[in-house]
Amino acid sequence: MMAVPQLLYTLPPGVLEKARSLYYWRTALDFGSTLWGILVLLAVLNFRWAAGLGTWAASVTCKPWLQGFCFAPLILLLLSLAHLPLAILGHHISLSYGQSIQGWGSWFADWGKALLLDLITGTFVLSVVFALIRKTSRWWLWLWVISLPMQLLVVFVLPLVVDPMFNHFEPLAQTHPELVQQLERVVSKTGVSIPPARMFLMKASEKYTSSNAYVTGFGSSQRVVVWDTTLKSSPTDEILLVFGHELGHYVLHHIERGLAMGAVVSLFFLWIGSHFVRWLIESYGSRWHIASLEDWAATGVLLLGLSILSFAAEPIANTISRAQEHQADVFGIEVVHGIVADPQKVDAESFQRLGEQSLEYPYPSPLVVFWTYTHPPIAEREAFAANYDPWKPGGHPRYFSR
Repeated sequence: MMAVPQLLYTLPPGVLEKARSLYYWRTALDFGSTLWGILVLLAVLNFRWAAGLGTWAASVTCKPWLQGFCFAPLILLLLSLAHLPLAILGHHISLSYGQSIQGWGSWFADWGKALLLDLITGTFVLSVVFALIRKTSRWWLWLWVISLPMQLLVVFVLPLVVDPMFNHFEPLAQTHPELVQQLERVVSKTGVSIPPARMFLMKASEKYTSSNAYVTGFGSSQRVVVWDTTLKSSPTDEILLVFGHELGHYVLHHIERGLAMGAVVSLFFLWIGSHFVRWLIESYGSRWHIASLEDWAATGVLLLGLSILSFAAEPIANTISRAQEHQADVFGIEVVHGIVADPQKVDAESFQRLGEQSLEYPYPSPLVVFWTYTHPPIAEREAFAANYDPWKPGGHPRYFSR
């Protein structure tokens, strides 16, 4: 890939050192939180806390499904509290490096709301899982079948119910009608319909300092969300390119395709996981005081298997995500062609601004990128934006005719 030196992603020496330090912290927290989660689950099993909670739940009621309502919230609460120190450290780092301005009172309120959601949904999911385990040896297959419509429901409900619990949203047309008119020019080139009612402004400046935009929802709940920090820090042409990128996710059906590919991957890992957790119980069940997979105490084993397999599957999901983000980058440049003058230069400058705001390190390890990055590195995106010109003689736009 050719590069235009004046448009390559660079940071001043002082900022570069700060970005490097933040990169190391983020990487350590990413991998460290997974390792910590596995160690916590091993402690829960080896110290027989899970077995003890299971025995207590059995003493409360003889009905297994009612035992779940006693057992599940407590073990989920225990695990959440064990992860709280790392969550606090993560927010402290965000504050220290200027990535967040959210006060601790607001942060703990958000943590409490997230905990409540986890306890409710986690108890429901575990109740379904153990009901299937007690019914059939192919519980993993039935769990996969049930999970498909449930995932669609979650994606549908997320922007309507969950997101407003943590951030404030308002119709973009309410405060920026002139911008909506510009965005509708971009939409008109795609042949799809995204009415202004599906364009939202998120009051990100109440918590964050960086810029962002995203597509969320499914079906009638699908929408484009632009952070107010983006509007405050970026000129209109850059906003149109950011919107074009998010519009690409919408037009290219990335949410639907992501769900479909995730369904295929999850089926494979559920099958592997069912054998893995049975092997764990056969090998270590006596040490953990867990007689079979049907015991509520086996929740710890299931979560341990889930943590290990999720970590193994992370590069697969992130490789798919990076590919989709690159497609959206291409779409964004192409869709604003003729609306934004010199979209390549504007897009490259946009990535430079975004990288400076979020202190993105220019030289991440390829292994870290492969394992943890959901987007291509900023330096790659800026270099591509600066050099992508499908309208030159012999060029061919990927998504739009010349």
